[in-house]
Amino acid sequence: MMFLSIIFFVLVTHVGFVMPTGELKPKNIFLLAGQSNMAGRGGIYNDTKTNLHKWDGKVPPQCTPTPNILTLSLNKTWEIAREPLHKEIDNLKTCGVGPGMPFSNQILAKHPDFGVIGLVPCAVGGTKIEKWQKGTILYNQLVDRARAARQYTSGNIRALLWYQGESDCGERDSRLYMGRLERFFNNLRHDLDSPDLPILLVVISAGEGNFLRNIRDAQLNINLKNVVHVDAMGLTLLPDHLHLDTKSAVRIGQKLADDFLYNFYH
Repeated sequence: MMFLSIIFFVLVTHVGFVMPTGELKPKNIFLLAGQSNMAGRGGIYNDTKTNLHKWDGKVPPQCTPTPNILTLSLNKTWEIAREPLHKEIDNLKTCGVGPGMPFSNQILAKHPDFGVIGLVPCAVGGTKIEKWQKGTILYNQLVDRARAARQYTSGNIRALLWYQGESDCGERDSRLYMGRLERFFNNLRHDLDSPDLPILLVVISAGEGNFLRNIRDAQLNINLKNVVHVDAMGLTLLPDHLHLDTKSAVRIGQKLADDFLYNFYH
């Protein structure tokens, strides 16, 4: 009995092991990656008393938890997803409402028979595309969590949802952005043994620097198969003029869902 307990402990603590949690197993897996607008900043405000960022705790109906939407926790167990979805992954920042929950609820509203959705949060605020290149901490974490998500389920990785680029709006980074982004997508598809992995690419509408147009052009002109562009232009922002407010986080999530269903679900 002691020996079996030791074996069980080793399995549970292994980096790639997903501990089964009852019947909580997704059929459809979606990877969420990028920076803060994917992690979610909807409802974040600056507390003037403490000068700290806080979340207002308001969960819109489009983000309502359901047993049909799961999330892969930091320790790789499937749990019922709820806002803030990225609080364990983007844990050095204050997270709020993001696109993941409204994306999932929109799919289920339009196709109730779609099956249980499993979200794999991997986004981290303030990260440039160079921080997502093959061999980096963020890249390795994304690949590890993606592999773990499908290892002990019958689910398939249906798509990568990618929302990033705000931190690359400087002159040099913007010039290198397209090549870095294409290399990241190609490497990820290769390492996940999924050469045709659908990618839903959010075209950013705000950035930290003077070269937003360059990043938008790079994203709009990326020349890879199964990459669909979802434009964030026109969505409303928080007072920092960088992050989506709750209403817009919900809207971009719904747009991502609609584009996934139109292009990849038949």
